Amino acid sequence: METQEGRIRTRRGFAGMDPERQREIARQGGRAAHELGRAHEFTPEEARNARAKSLSARAQAAPPQQQE
Repeated sequence: METQEGRIRTRRGFAGMDPERQREIARQGGRAAHELGRAHEFTPEEARNARAKSLSARAQAAPPQQQE
């Protein structure tokens, strides 16, 4: 990966890890959060509201479609 100045940037830390290793670390964090009671679990109503908000934002950001 190069920057605009032409220097080469290396992927370091979490971004430079193997994707499978990233998933394993994320999985462990998720389990720990649930065990400690700190993980948020969406109610069906919250999930519906989040979906509606996402669809609305996507519709506003989408370029107008041309009709044939």
